[in-house]
Amino acid sequence: MSSTKAPPTTGRINMLAIAAVALAAVAFSGIWFFGLGILATFAVGAGHVSLNQIKRKNEKGRSVAIVALVLGYGLATWALINVLTYIPVALQQMAN
Repeated sequence: MSSTKAPPTTGRINMLAIAAVALAAVAFSGIWFFGLGILATFAVGAGHVSLNQIKRKNEKGRSVAIVALVLGYGLATWALINVLTYIPVALQQMAN
């Protein structure tokens, strides 16, 4: 039986994972004041791409990318719920 080992990690942290978590943090902090929630979409995209790069290049930063994905998807879900709860209110105001 031959055991195949994964190649050693490069020791580098994936920079896109760091950018993804930074985007998620800006989106999270800015959603209350500036409407920067749209950045959550970019955080999700960058998080998925960075996970792919981390796996392919055997880099570090997987947990950072996952944090960005959790924040990004959480903000996107929160925004969707807000929009869906606002629609009936807007329709009722238009009918009056």
